[in-house]
Amino acid sequence: MPVLNWASKTTPQPLPAALELESVLYPQGKGYPAPDYINQLILGDNLAAMSALLPDYEGRIQLIYTDPPFFTNRRYHARVGRGEDSRRPQDWVLAEGYADHWPDIDAYLDMLYPRLYLMHRLLAPEGSLYLHLDWHANSYARLLLDEIFGAERLLNEIIWVYHGPSPIRSAFNRKHDTLLLYTKSDNYTFNADAVRTPYDPNTVKTFESSPKAGFGKVPDLERGKVPEDWWYYPVVARLHSERTGYPTQKPVALLERIILASSNPGDLVADFFGGSGTTGVAALRHNRRILMADAAWRAVHTAQARFSSQADEPVGILRVVPVSEPGGSSRSNPVTVDSQRFVRAKIEGGNLRLNIVTSFQAEVDYWEVDPDWDGRIFRSALQGRRPPRRGEIPTEMFIPAQWIGERVAVRFVEDRGEQELVVLDRLSGYSGG
Repeated sequence: MPVLNWASKTTPQPLPAALELESVLYPQGKGYPAPDYINQLILGDNLAAMSALLPDYEGRIQLIYTDPPFFTNRRYHARVGRGEDSRRPQDWVLAEGYADHWPDIDAYLDMLYPRLYLMHRLLAPEGSLYLHLDWHANSYARLLLDEIFGAERLLNEIIWVYHGPSPIRSAFNRKHDTLLLYTKSDNYTFNADAVRTPYDPNTVKTFESSPKAGFGKVPDLERGKVPEDWWYYPVVARLHSERTGYPTQKPVALLERIILASSNPGDLVADFFGGSGTTGVAALRHNRRILMADAAWRAVHTAQARFSSQADEPVGILRVVPVSEPGGSSRSNPVTVDSQRFVRAKIEGGNLRLNIVTSFQAEVDYWEVDPDWDGRIFRSALQGRRPPRRGEIPTEMFIPAQWIGERVAVRFVEDRGEQELVVLDRLSGYSGG
């Protein structure tokens, strides 16, 4: 089989790195204050993150979906404005999303190759990898995966088709992506019955009208069929209830089909280019465990905000820390600010009521509360999230008396990305000052 070579190609090697727990998300208090968590969301370079995961997770992940940069040589921005007209992009309020910009194809392959190599190491023997790309680089990636997995391990080339406007007038409009599905062995998971779809009504009529239809084969029309290797799902721009504003977000239904087909309840599903968190949302809906990573702060924030309203079990939020020696790490302590500008606090019947200061409300995108802050790991027991497109953020929270410790920490994320940490002390009666 041919092998793809380029001038800077080297044998992939793990990086010296470690993971450090920064916070634990208890979605709307679920599971609080138990210290354990089974889901993980990692902030940091995914090559370092996967390297740090190898000692505990090599050969243990049942499904990896990966949606890396496509080699488009574009810089993508996140929409952070509220109530904007989707038809007037010139009026959108934008913030940094992520860059898909490379000096040349060699630099892109230098990024992709070692990451695919570590994904293969992390996959369980019965595991599957879905690599999501488009025409820019999918042909290069297929050769890389043939080298890493073996060409015989290609199970499907799946085409995701969609509609939408296009500026192209000199060629056919490019309206599909490619998903390359590789398995680590012959003993892979594929749940055909979990993804069956109804037969086309014309097919049903044909079999009803003629016993010779299907050349003597009669399908179970009520059970439906296993989908073909081309899938139609609308892009997120057409799904108002799903849009987060994060660029290149994928539809939940696309990920649900992948997760239902190639994993089982309780399995570990990973996405190391996690983006807005769609893989995690789909996996959690179907009782899978999640392991996600992204290098962009806004991606991790978007995913965390989605999990706060859709997860049922705690999620550990970790970050990558470089290590010069095994076991070495460093932690940057959060900086607290004067509470008066941000929040008002009042004890009522032993419980604690928190209100965002009126003049600050318009700036807040997300806020969360640790009722018993230890000064190190933020344990988010309650969360408030502004709806992605329209609506107001919840401006009040009630902390039950049994949760309240010596210090209560309140963390705010503003729409432009600034973060503030307010610490309220029992000695001051949580007066907000």
